[in-house]
Amino acid sequence: MSMINLDAIKITPRDEEVLHLLAQGCSNKEIAGSLHISPRTVKQHLRTLFLRAGITEGRKRVKLATAVFAKEQSCNHAIS
Repeated sequence: MSMINLDAIKITPRDEEVLHLLAQGCSNKEIAGSLHISPRTVKQHLRTLFLRAGITEGRKRVKLATAVFAKEQSCNHAIS
């Protein structure tokens, strides 16, 4: 499974919040509730991110979330 280069994708702070929750396994509805936005807005953030990353399949969406999660884990380990 090839990783996605997150640095090559323009990710806004809000996109990052959405992806962080997605990587934790939250549904669009749960993400919307956490960020006080509508589920439709969550979908739009994800759609835009997937387009920027060239993702058209659901399986690759999982790769994007996994890439975000892996990046966070490596950052967390570097701090501790």
